[in-house]
Formats: sequence, structure tokens, C-alpha cells
Amino acid sequence: MRTPSSFSPDDVVVGHSVRMRAIFDFAKVVSRSDSSVIITGESGTGKEVIANLLHHSSARRHQPFVAVSCALFSENLIETELFGHERGAFTGAIKDKPGRFEMAQGGTLFLDDIDDVPLSMQVKLLRAIQNRTVERVGGTRSINVNVRVITGSKRDLKKMVAEGNFREDLFYRLNVLPIMLPPLRDRREDIPLLTDFFFKKFAKARGIDVPAVSPAVRYAFGRYRWPGNVRELENACERIVQTCSCGTVRIGCVAAGVLFGSVDASAAPLVSEIAVADAPSFSLDDRLREVESNLITWALKASDGNKSKAAELLSIKRSTLGDRIARCGLQEPAVPVSDDLFASTTIAHQGSGALASV
Repeated sequence: MRTPSSFSPDDVVVGHSVRMRAIFDFAKVVSRSDSSVIITGESGTGKEVIANLLHHSSARRHQPFVAVSCALFSENLIETELFGHERGAFTGAIKDKPGRFEMAQGGTLFLDDIDDVPLSMQVKLLRAIQNRTVERVGGTRSINVNVRVITGSKRDLKKMVAEGNFREDLFYRLNVLPIMLPPLRDRREDIPLLTDFFFKKFAKARGIDVPAVSPAVRYAFGRYRWPGNVRELENACERIVQTCSCGTVRIGCVAAGVLFGSVDASAAPLVSEIAVADAPSFSLDDRLREVESNLITWALKASDGNKSKAAELLSIKRSTLGDRIARCGLQEPAVPVSDDLFASTTIAHQGSGALASV
């Protein structure tokens, strides 16, 4: 259960794109209501963030905000989790336990993954929302609950209704005020903003300076489709902050899955378009030098600064390594190498004909 004192879209940097700002504006309007809201979107798009925003923009903001994923519980457990149980209701029920509806009394209950609620539970959930009462498992009395219910779904509930996998009456009870969150690939203008926010967040947690981000990395982030959406971007930024020690996030610091994973060429900015604003940063020589710099940094870390061993790892002569270290202006590393950095730079090495042929 989370009850932060204040909340705004800028606090979590969900995005400043036109589509997200329209969602924020709509959220401000519907936050004044107690009607049910259903938030749909792919996994990782920020459904709980929007639910949190609705709660903290409402008159209920000083009361509990309880968020629970319905996908976490089996068919046997979900009823007691939502509605609670009485002592002795089943083996192991040694005391009374309130459910999530009671825990959210006076506030907001966010039921994420509502599409995972089994059909056998959907009629009980409908009654609870419609009558604003719950009955604990093993209990005989109805308990009044004053909660606003917000639900989240990663699947199309209307389609599930047509397929017989979701109750139509429950769907219409939930679908009073629908909000649809776009995937990150459809609002790529938010990626730089989110990237900067997450780097700042994780750098602060580590107590280090916020790293600069090279244009090549921003370009790679803009091309990648981010199937895991904002959650995947956040994880990628956290991994980089934990493994990159160069002060500037370069291509070699980025996981191979992002660099060489699924990209959307039609959605990504063209190199020629980027070059108009910053042509030197995206020249081929700069790209190769950036990869080379990170490969050499990795090799020096992996060999504990032993240049002969580092040269062996890179399949080049020691004298050549010395020349390239000087050309790139590199210093010998003081921290151990990371497996994640190894994975990304190794594949980058294999993908670079210029380096592989040295």
C-alpha cells in the first residue's frame, strides 16, 4: 500500500508528448469523479503511474492508495486477497484478515491485470464494486467499503467479452471512463526525457555524477522498439549506471539487446536528419572511435590494466594498443569489468568489421 503525500506527472516524467499531455489533461478532469476508470495499455506503459496520478489529483488523495496485480494470485487465493477472511475460514487462517477493499477504505483501489481475474471471481467482484460491500471468506456479514476502483488491463477486454473470457456486465461496470496508454514506440519524443530522468535517478542512488549521454546512444535508443516500454527503458538505464564508469554513456555501455534488437526504421530519425543538427557526432569515424574506445576500456578492465593481456583480448599488437589508447585519450581503469559490459562490447566487436580486422 502506497500513500505518498503528493504527485504530479513531472515527478515521474511519464512524458511531455502530445498524446501523454492529452492523457494528463483527461486525468485531471476524471479525477474529480468517483466513477470507475479502466486504463489499458501494453505491459510497462505506466498504468499504475496514471492510477496514482488520478488518486493524488482527487479528493481522496489523503486516504490510502492500494495497488494490487490480480495476476499474482491463483484462483483460490484471489478472493481472500481482495475481500479478506475470517479466523478459522480455512487451514492456516489463525486470525481475521482484511482484504484489499478494506485496506483502501476512503481511498482508491487499483486492480491491475484485471484481465487475469478468473470468471468464477468476476461476479463477486462485480457485486463488490456495484454494491460497495464485501464479505470476507468465512464471514456472514457485509462490510461497507467506500473506495474508488481503478482497473488496468494489458489485453482488449471487449475482445475477451466476445470470446467469452470476461463478463460483459463487469466490463461495462469498469469501462465508465477509459484511458488508453500508447506504447513507448508510439511516443518516441518522450524517450530522451525519460532517459535523462532515469539516469539522474540511478546516479543519485549510487551517489555519482549524472553521466552524459552520447548522441549515438540517444540515436540507438530512438531506433529501438522497446517491447517492454517504459519499464524496459528504466531497466536499461539502471544497468548502464551500474556498469558504465566512463563518465559518458557510449555505445559500448549499452546492452546488446538494445543495440542489435528489433528496431523500427520507419519511426527512427534518419541519420541525414540528425546530421543537420550535429553532423560531426554522427560521422562514421566518430561512431567507430566510440566503439573502439569502449572495447579498449573493457579489455583494460578485464586484464586489470595489463596492456599485453588487453592486446591479446583485442587480437592486436601491444604497440598498436598503446597508440590507440593515446589516440582515444583513455586512462587505465580502476574498477572491475562488468559481465553486462562484456556482453554488449563483445557483440559490438563482432559487429565492427574495422575492429575485427585489425
